Amino acid sequence: MSELDLKQYIRDIPDFPKQGILFRDVTPLLENAAALRAAVDAVAEPFRDEGVNHVVGIESRGFIVGAPVALALGTGLVIVRKQGKLPHEIVREEYELEYGSDVIEMHADSVGPGDRVLVVDDLLATGGTAAAAVRLVEKAGADVVGGAFLIELAALGGRKALGIDRVHSVLIY
Repeated sequence: MSELDLKQYIRDIPDFPKQGILFRDVTPLLENAAALRAAVDAVAEPFRDEGVNHVVGIESRGFIVGAPVALALGTGLVIVRKQGKLPHEIVREEYELEYGSDVIEMHADSVGPGDRVLVVDDLLATGGTAAAAVRLVEKAGADVVGGAFLIELAALGGRKALGIDRVHSVLIY
């Protein structure tokens, strides 16, 4: 299934979650087995020979994309969650939003020195959350091999915000 084929499974929702926003809804893609399989393969493919030993999925749709990408790469899934959701010792990273700030966390023992990590999410927009996940992984001592996204909203410049060399997006709008 080609990139153009996958785009037919992305539904545009105007004015969601607020006026002036065009929301790219991935649920039709997730609901179609062939499209989901093709999307997972397309996200994972550039990193198959990179020695990735952990995929980091960012809450919450990053879990949905990250888990099958981890399986495709023969790794486990490390979850990065919003503040206060993880039960064990954590590392945390605060990041700026358009208005205010937020915090993401990861278990402190999830990754460490020598680990090669791929950060995965469904969508790369401004890059704030993904950049915070990259810093979180680096703070834990691991190396970020790259960032992989199902969709990138290129006009929002998130790729630059990540501060890493390898960024792969399957569908670019």
